[in-house]
Amino acid sequence: MMKYLQKLGKALMLPVACLPICGILMGIGYALCPSTMQGGDMNGFANMFGFFLVKAGGALVDNIPILFAVGVGVGMADDTDGTAGIAALASWLMLQNLLGIGTVTALMPSIADDAVKTLAFNKVNNPFIGIIAGIIGASCYNKFKGTQLPDFLSFFSGKRCVAIVSGVVSIVAAGILLFVWPILFSGLVSLGNAIVGMGAIGSGIYAFFNRLLIPFGLHHALNNVFWFDTIGLGDLTHFWAAETSADVSWSLGMYMSGFFPCMMFGVPGAALAIVHTAKEKKKKIAVSLVASAAICAFVCGVTEPFEFAFMFLAPVLYVIYAVLYGVFTAITTMVGFRAGFSFSAGATDLIFSASLPAAEKTWMIIPLGIAAFVVFYLVFRFAIVAFDFKTPGREDDDLEAEKSVVLSNNNFTEVAKIVLEGLGGKENIKSLDNCITRLRLEINDYTKVDEAKIKSAGVAGVMRPSKNAVQVIVGTKVQFVADEMKKMLK
Repeated sequence: MMKYLQKLGKALMLPVACLPICGILMGIGYALCPSTMQGGDMNGFANMFGFFLVKAGGALVDNIPILFAVGVGVGMADDTDGTAGIAALASWLMLQNLLGIGTVTALMPSIADDAVKTLAFNKVNNPFIGIIAGIIGASCYNKFKGTQLPDFLSFFSGKRCVAIVSGVVSIVAAGILLFVWPILFSGLVSLGNAIVGMGAIGSGIYAFFNRLLIPFGLHHALNNVFWFDTIGLGDLTHFWAAETSADVSWSLGMYMSGFFPCMMFGVPGAALAIVHTAKEKKKKIAVSLVASAAICAFVCGVTEPFEFAFMFLAPVLYVIYAVLYGVFTAITTMVGFRAGFSFSAGATDLIFSASLPAAEKTWMIIPLGIAAFVVFYLVFRFAIVAFDFKTPGREDDDLEAEKSVVLSNNNFTEVAKIVLEGLGGKENIKSLDNCITRLRLEINDYTKVDEAKIKSAGVAGVMRPSKNAVQVIVGTKVQFVADEMKKMLK
């Protein structure tokens, strides 16, 4: 089950990766053409060009559920074949029609008298349904891509039958969702309302669980409740739709703003603490592991390279890390700093969201950021020393393999070769996959894995979640290493 959830988490990165371009286009567009969000006439080329860019970015923001459907379909297919994406899209279109309020009230007129059920079926155009469609498309592809039909139906054999089977499965799924979706939706509404009712404290609770669920890949489900319009919240979508808190029932941006000081400044502060507490002979190793990760967190808000560098070495420290996110998010909400992101809470998104009408007191990123840097640094340093957490550079073993390859040199073929040797060669590999920062592998014989050899490639670390599973932390260049390794496995 955990492996399946991890694969789903990786697949969700495909559609999420489309969002940065939305933020860039809409950020520039709103800066050039304030009338798109404030009303008024458009005058001159700059205004028209800005309006053009806003609409270009909005094309993706407004259709995030479709991106989720296709992205999950392709991402969860065994060989990432586009056929699964087509099947997922077919499933999405069918689910939208079958669960649309017009169809549902025609079949069950009593639903029109139930406000919650009516709202539920008015909200079927959401990422959750998109993910279900993606799973249907991918599952049908994986199961039926090699199906052989009788000669008179041979045209529909193999991959051509996948979309047809997906359609049949979607009809069954729609029949189930007809009864399950209102119940599930009501639960999500209750969860959202409970946290919304807590105000700033609720935003802190959300941020805490957001970080805490990252190792399991379950944070995506939580994000869909608060960032997208699954239950009527949609902090992200409403923020980038140029609305303000007056247009919604909560303080717009409160479920995104707190991540900025934590990711841009808190992560570098924690990284510095890890470097300062590393053993003298291992400080360079610690720097190589966390410095680039801290820069990545500051610029674009990608924190996985940093988090996975220590979360399994010191899980209690990771819980403390999640608590710090919750505390700073609550404080950020209280002081009124508001910013939004289309991808993650880095400097890039902060700059482009600053021109949106919901953005408030963005100058406060400086005092908040300084405070986050200092607090993260002090808490991490104290906790690491007091509890002797084995963060990078503090491992008990004194024998560290020398780094024969440095990933920043882009020598991906050599990195892949060394990692593959450390894994016991291609005969020991059952399957290879990757997420945004990690190689995920299934192996035949765990005794053949040489972690020191793998680390000599310059990777951030090696994790072994189960007897036959190995994860190699490479960083944001993992795709290039994975591509080279796949060539070697053929």
